[in-house]
Amino acid sequence: MRVRTKICGITRPEDALAAVASGADALGFVFWAPSPRAVTPAQAAAIIAALPPFVTAVGLFVDADDATIGAARGAGCHLLQFHGNESPADCARHGLPWMKAIRVRPGVDLHAAARDYGAAGACALLLDAWVEGVPGGTGARFDWSLIPHDLPLPVVLAGGLAPDNVGDAIRAVRPWAVDVSGGVEAGKGIKDHARVAAFIEGVRRVNEQD
Repeated sequence: MRVRTKICGITRPEDALAAVASGADALGFVFWAPSPRAVTPAQAAAIIAALPPFVTAVGLFVDADDATIGAARGAGCHLLQFHGNESPADCARHGLPWMKAIRVRPGVDLHAAARDYGAAGACALLLDAWVEGVPGGTGARFDWSLIPHDLPLPVVLAGGLAPDNVGDAIRAVRPWAVDVSGGVEAGKGIKDHARVAAFIEGVRRVNEQD
């Protein structure tokens, strides 16, 4: 199985196009105003309009209202990613494919999360690090051994990934996809194109070995 790559926290067209040129399968756009990587629907729409076919645009939300999610849909997002306290029903009612982010720490029941969100139609669980009071994008890594190998939903692995550890992460977890933001940046929301290319090349090397 080929592991897919998502580059998240895209704020500039040149970063989006560089990521796609390097082989990114998906790009993430943050619609949560407190984030230093937040974009407006107009900014996202301009970037998404410049993308070639078969690149998935993912909108990221934290307990967003319907208007915010609707505006992201109007901007051209293909898939929704929920990082807050959204219930399965909250996630499922927007008419687009979606995945739920779960912040992992000892005691979090990933089987229950996969069961409950999967029953509502989630296409994946995105697994990120637990940091108190922060819904994601911390750059922190969690203990990959906490991930059961028999989850009934595809896993998108996030949290502290970078060019120098993504190969080890894939070998340890065998996720459907990997998701990176801070690990390929020159500054908050500004991607380092060389690091993006190195990250995707790290994924590619593992895929070719398998």
